Amino acid sequence: MEDNTRIIDELLDKATEYGKAELELAKLKALDKGSEIVSATIPGLLVMVLVTVFMLFLNLGIAIWVGGILGNLFFGFFAVAGFYGIIALIVHLFIRKWLTTQVSDYIIKRILK
Repeated sequence: MEDNTRIIDELLDKATEYGKAELELAKLKALDKGSEIVSATIPGLLVMVLVTVFMLFLNLGIAIWVGGILGNLFFGFFAVAGFYGIIALIVHLFIRKWLTTQVSDYIIKRILK
């Protein structure tokens, strides 16, 4: 009877150690995925900021140029704003669902990679 108790105690100790090792492994895997996602996101964000600044100045230049052609500076800004309003409407009506699916798939692939 004492042998059975000792075997059960050893089995419970090994199961506890296994559980602790599995928990530590899960933490390390989560940390690895988190660091991978962050390290992939930061360069993308930097590029996005640079493209945004570029687009801002490009759009200001286009608005001023179109305003000079139309005779009033603010007409150029209205024209550029109207262009982006039309683009936003098209994206919202026709491309939003596809774009949402693509972004979701990309995030899931990055997490499961």
